[in-house]
Amino acid sequence: MSYGSALLLGAFIGAERQYRQRTAGLRTNALVALGAAAFVDLGQRLAGDAEAVRVIAYVVSGIGFLGAGVIMKEGMNVRGLNTAATLWCSAAVGACAGTDMVAEAATLTLFVVAGNTLLRPVVNAINRIPLSGSGVEASYWVTIISDPQKAPALRDLLVDHLELMRYPVADIELIERSEDQVEIRALLISTGAVAADLDAIVTHLSKVHDVAHATWEVQTHV
Repeated sequence: MSYGSALLLGAFIGAERQYRQRTAGLRTNALVALGAAAFVDLGQRLAGDAEAVRVIAYVVSGIGFLGAGVIMKEGMNVRGLNTAATLWCSAAVGACAGTDMVAEAATLTLFVVAGNTLLRPVVNAINRIPLSGSGVEASYWVTIISDPQKAPALRDLLVDHLELMRYPVADIELIERSEDQVEIRALLISTGAVAADLDAIVTHLSKVHDVAHATWEVQTHV
């Protein structure tokens, strides 16, 4: 009963991740919950509740290695943290099921799915709030990817466009991504850029000039 509950509840959590095309989807979360339930149940059957508590502690620490596998760093952005946290919660669901606390496991599952779905609009709304205030500083980066032969001209073009919009460049760097792609990254002096201005710049570069990809990002410093 506990194994079946762990598998179904883990699959329910993983279905939401699978729908959003995340790295750890339905099968991964289901197996994490099932494995946690199996280890906790085995410890409890062999040595009682005290050993089950020790096994739970090992599950909590061990799942961190699996979670680290889905975290990826791309430039200044880190992806996969939420998926890693979901795996951690799936292990908690499995641990509850492994000790025959099925009701608690089901309740926790509902909270995990609610956190991944109901809180998403709140996160998006917060991200759209303009940064302001003396306690927050931000670094703005504008990045374009182009052919290596056109990189010098596009670098000057990027600087000209940014300065035309009154965003002076503090630093600019060229990074070789492959033999046929170069990444040009410009750091702005401004710590309070307007998102619409930067959107207009990258859209213009993508549509009008021969740029493979153009984007911008912000890094906050409290």
